[in-house]
Amino acid sequence: MKRVGIVGGGQLARMLAMAGRRLGIRCEVLDPAERPCAASVARHLRGDFDDLQALDHLVEDCSVATFDFENVAVGPLAHLSQRMPVRPPPKALAVAQDRLEEKRFISELNIPVADFLAIDRREDLDAAVDRLGLPCLIKTRRFGYDGKGQWKLRERADCDAVWNALQGTPAIAEAWVPFKRELSLIVVRDARADHRLYPLTENHHVEGILCYSLAPAAADDALRLEAERLAFRLADALDYVGVLAIELFEMDGHLMVNEIAPRVHNSGHWTIEGAHCSQFENHLRAVTDLPLGDASARGYTLMLNVVGQWPQREALLACAGVNIHDYEKSAREGRKIGHLTVCADSVEELALRSRALLTAAGRPALWENLQPRIKALQGQR
Repeated sequence: MKRVGIVGGGQLARMLAMAGRRLGIRCEVLDPAERPCAASVARHLRGDFDDLQALDHLVEDCSVATFDFENVAVGPLAHLSQRMPVRPPPKALAVAQDRLEEKRFISELNIPVADFLAIDRREDLDAAVDRLGLPCLIKTRRFGYDGKGQWKLRERADCDAVWNALQGTPAIAEAWVPFKRELSLIVVRDARADHRLYPLTENHHVEGILCYSLAPAAADDALRLEAERLAFRLADALDYVGVLAIELFEMDGHLMVNEIAPRVHNSGHWTIEGAHCSQFENHLRAVTDLPLGDASARGYTLMLNVVGQWPQREALLACAGVNIHDYEKSAREGRKIGHLTVCADSVEELALRSRALLTAAGRPALWENLQPRIKALQGQR
């Protein structure tokens, strides 16, 4: 039986462990929490992520290690990699967890990214306004997620307030991108450089948090080919093993990379029911040297995040084709505590099921935003 050690015990580790059970793979999670949400489906080793002794315990119990979030310190993982394979490689983690290094790496591959500038001093904010124009985005280089650690700089007069909010934290300024829509792409690559690519996914965010994902996204052949090329180029340049998520902006029929995530990703949760082999299963296949699975879509899928608190369960369960994923996390404002999916064989059926789900979830106003995106799929058949 293969055993995989996961640094981090959140919902991503939970879903990895659940996928592993179907493959006969056992997962062990390292997490400092008393009972992280993955603990109910995987063996839990309690310890800090930089606890070398705890990491050594993973070596004793497992044959390969991975991680479920990108803010793990590279040093301890490098220590771990001296004794067992760590996949994805720490190099990929080092690139992805620093927004400045990430932008430099991607641009050096001649893949489009927003113009950017390092922010280390107060004067750099004025330079950013001069070079990038207004509005522009200011982001901490590390530890930002779900819209945290980000500010939209609208006027030069806001520079002092943003600098005070940064409190000396290294940051990056990015030009404002007037994108048409937000997309994401998930690629899985194994140690033999074999790739599988999931369909482009269209995403909608509210206050910096992913609200829903629609898959596959409406896209012509040229856009899909462009996405495939940049995904393979990024994965190969990182000598990647596992699932890599790429967040994209579509602009004038072309793609620009926003960020990369060296792990399974929220915008790929639809693959559990909506793809022949989920991102979680394919990640485990890749890191344990098993053949990669079919990443094609079964039909059409909507994934809706549950943020803050759960809607009424009875209303959700009354929806045709609903799939409920409860992360067993306590309710808290702005916290992702679960997700919902509905799948359908036709665009028309997806529209009916999605509208019913949004109503049951207490989000009927989202239909106005979602409806034209689903309608755009009708021309793809």
